Amino acid sequence: MESPQPWPTPPAVPVKTFVWPAQVGSTERPRANLLLAHGFGEYSGRYHRLIGELNRAGYSVYTYDQRGHGQSDGVRAVNDVAVLVQDHLALREGLRALPEPLFALGHSLGGLVTAASYLQDPRGAVGVVLSSPALLVGVNEPGWLKAVGRVLARVAPALPLTVLPTGGLSRVADEVSAYEGDPHMYHGKVPVLTAISMLKVSEGLWAKVPGWTLPTLIVHGDADQLTDVNGSRRFDREIASLDKTYIEVAGGYHELFNDTVREEMTGKLVEWLMARS
Repeated sequence: MESPQPWPTPPAVPVKTFVWPAQVGSTERPRANLLLAHGFGEYSGRYHRLIGELNRAGYSVYTYDQRGHGQSDGVRAVNDVAVLVQDHLALREGLRALPEPLFALGHSLGGLVTAASYLQDPRGAVGVVLSSPALLVGVNEPGWLKAVGRVLARVAPALPLTVLPTGGLSRVADEVSAYEGDPHMYHGKVPVLTAISMLKVSEGLWAKVPGWTLPTLIVHGDADQLTDVNGSRRFDREIASLDKTYIEVAGGYHELFNDTVREEMTGKLVEWLMARS
């Protein structure tokens, strides 16, 4: 895969952006563009394998490192997720000026950001893909603990709170090792501000979900240890879209595009995109 290029028009958002152009002939246009939002602790270049497959299928992939991640500035992994949603909205606005149709794909935290972004403003997308989205957060936590977390998020936002089980990322040992050995990843606990703001954004989106009409693909593994598959099930049940596809992988871990089913899931994604572009 070739090195990424800068976005044609730099967005007015303080994040590092990249575009991997579609592999098309000199006189051809991309089938569509796709805005990819990565998960917690990651960075956009980590999706090189998936991006390469999308490029070969004729899709230009626009990515960015969310604040505090990868090459973007900010305290590492300390985020107000509501701010990340506003970043996504601004990035989408810039891409709407391009002539090609626009898809959006969000994974995990990026799935929550993407869903909240399009629930706030559904314009400009021909389809949305949610990969193991973090749509239900803290549902089993007691109320007193959430209340304490809200206080801590204000006074000590970077306080480390939750451990993420990296072994639950994939059933492919090499993928887990690559994640754990990648110096560009954030390997610490989830900071309290990030956790509490994820909770707040996830709780706030459900009242709007019945109005969702965008073409939608949701993929989730039923053995996901990092995000709750019940959030994807509920989202699929409650959205009003007449064009929705829900794929639940039996035994699948958190990163289905890096899991034992990666080739199959990548093929299903490309097939879904091509049917709508």
